[in-house]
Amino acid sequence: MADADTALRIAANCLAVLVSAARDAAPREACGLLVGRGHEVVRVVPARNVDPSPVRYTVAPEDHFAALRAARRDGLDVIGAWHSHPAGTAAPSASDTAEASPDLIYLIVGLHPEPAVAAWRLVDGNFAAVSLVRT
Repeated sequence: MADADTALRIAANCLAVLVSAARDAAPREACGLLVGRGHEVVRVVPARNVDPSPVRYTVAPEDHFAALRAARRDGLDVIGAWHSHPAGTAAPSASDTAEASPDLIYLIVGLHPEPAVAAWRLVDGNFAAVSLVRT
């Protein structure tokens, strides 16, 4: 798992998938999971948001379990989650902080003022930025 001071590697095509999914879901939040190993995202998995809202997300449980099974089959792990802020920046909201787990990495896709992706990790109850290394 990525520490707050450890860079997270992610392929440019994964970032493109995130931005595309966020745009497609707007004005509602898009969401999904991050599959990889250690400090590297190998693939992003879009999921259904069962709380289709412009300010909240809940990954559909069946999509979560399918991603877990596929990751294990491929010798990988679910290392985090991602979601979008269709009318905001890539910074965590108060609800993001309240609902986060310190065991996961989080990518947030902000669509305004222009698309941006940022990585975060919960440390001592607050989000700390994680550097993204595009591969």
